[in-house]
Amino acid sequence: MPEQTLIVFLHGIGASGAQLMPLASSWRVCLANTRFVAPDAPMHHPYGHQWFSTEGNPLDPKRIEDTRQAFDALIRETVQREGFARNHSRIAFVGVSQGAIVALDAVASGRWNVGALVAFSGLLAAQPISPSSINTPILLIHGENDRTIPPVASRVAASQLAAAGFKVEVDIESATGHTISSSGAQKALTFLQKTLL
Repeated sequence: MPEQTLIVFLHGIGASGAQLMPLASSWRVCLANTRFVAPDAPMHHPYGHQWFSTEGNPLDPKRIEDTRQAFDALIRETVQREGFARNHSRIAFVGVSQGAIVALDAVASGRWNVGALVAFSGLLAAQPISPSSINTPILLIHGENDRTIPPVASRVAASQLAAAGFKVEVDIESATGHTISSSGAQKALTFLQKTLL
């Protein structure tokens, strides 16, 4: 029997983990022996939850650094509960928008060396990139028509991560905005099958 894997979904601003679980339902058949979890971000937002506040300059690196302790505590608790505390290589982060930003930060900073990372419509905050997690393969998916976080953000992140030694793929989807498209979800599934199974 193949070793179990854990996919941790990280939602966007003003959302909740439950909103990403339909993706788990569609992937479950192809990712046998995989558990799916989607924790709510620790900070309150008028419409749900958020990983960090966007008041003022939302891309201030200090703002993302300030959320690391709460992020790490939540993910540690989740991983421990699911039985993967000593098997991070069998964990994948799948983040969207703000969830993608904190996931990229977690890996690029070297705090989380996981089995795979998929970032939809995200960006990499300005920071030194640690080589500690370069074994984590990364897929960046971004809509060409994204007006919230421009697709150049994923291109720049891919370039920076590759220069630091990460194995990274970037896919800019035409006629797609700030969302997870059905084709993007399929590309992510194929990537996770290739990297985790």
